[in-house]
Amino acid sequence: MLMPKRTKYRRPHRVSYEGKAKGRNEIINGDFALVAKEGAWITNRQIEAARIAMTREMKRLGKVWINIFPHLAKTKKPMEVRMGSGKGAPDSWVAVVKEGKIMFEINGVSEATAREALRKAGHKLPIKVKIVKRGEEA
Repeated sequence: MLMPKRTKYRRPHRVSYEGKAKGRNEIINGDFALVAKEGAWITNRQIEAARIAMTREMKRLGKVWINIFPHLAKTKKPMEVRMGSGKGAPDSWVAVVKEGKIMFEINGVSEATAREALRKAGHKLPIKVKIVKRGEEA
């Protein structure tokens, strides 16, 4: 699972995923990409599930770039604990993804294989996504 080696603060404030992505909204590395059509927190487990789905569909040919990383710790209080007494312990890690962000890129496989791999990866994510080709962004 993806997670940072260390962080400045153990329990950070929530970061908003509203609005459009400021950077990383153009294809740089691959020929095909998966673009977020809405904002959300994507967990490290969802990123890993999407990566596995893509690489299996591609039969480990080509190359995959993951352009999101779960920097943000999400906290959770234990079950059946009363309100108050501080913030909960870190539970999972999430990546903040805004609308228009390119999350995954693929190169080195045919167009049909790339589109199918990205389609399967999109099913593992909790947001609406779009598959784009280099030069056809937006």
